[in-house]
Amino acid sequence: MKKIRIIVIEDNRLLRDGITEMINAQPDLRVVDDLEDNVKIEPVILEKKPDIILIDLGLQSKNSLKLVKSMKKNFPDLKFIVMDLFPVQEDIFEFVKAGASGFILKNAGVTEFLKTIRSVFKGEKILPTNLTNSLFSQIVQEAVNGPKEKMLIRSVRMTKRERQVIELVSDGLTNKEIGLKLHLSPFTIKSHVHNILEKLAMHNRIEIANYANAEKSFNDLRDSVSLMDEDDN
Repeated sequence: MKKIRIIVIEDNRLLRDGITEMINAQPDLRVVDDLEDNVKIEPVILEKKPDIILIDLGLQSKNSLKLVKSMKKNFPDLKFIVMDLFPVQEDIFEFVKAGASGFILKNAGVTEFLKTIRSVFKGEKILPTNLTNSLFSQIVQEAVNGPKEKMLIRSVRMTKRERQVIELVSDGLTNKEIGLKLHLSPFTIKSHVHNILEKLAMHNRIEIANYANAEKSFNDLRDSVSLMDEDDN
């Protein structure tokens, strides 16, 4: 059986050793090298010929994104999986644009961790599970696959009022404060927030705010989202 060859780049020694041991216990996986930083990674890639590089997003050298960009240029067939505890949407977007194929949460279970590695090896793109069904995941795919405006328009139809509410939520305003600004009742604002969460497949106001500020802010997406006029009750 041909094993999937992996390089692990993680500056936490205990975590790096644990990941290596876990992977090497699998019959189809093998860690061919593990590094605490990525300063001299290119010679290692040439020698070890990995299929996948597991890289910590938060390396102390802060070179993770730069490495993915440069190595994807030099080794286009090499796949990168980024590891982090709680990656923010902006980081995910930047790494996907740079060429990363997947993300693994450091608190993921062993089964999910290994499944991500195998799926990426097969050519799949893997986002953190809490973002898999969100509009943000579709926006990420737009960055990878190019513009598909009609697909986005079919996926979400945002009213002008909902856009206003999103922008004010991202500013940290409460329902009452938003109602005062828009001359609407807090109950009406609460209803709009509920609808927004459903449309974006999100769970709370923090996710709305993150979405609004991701990739040059929410306003940069206005041409990709259908707007409808609305009369509030």
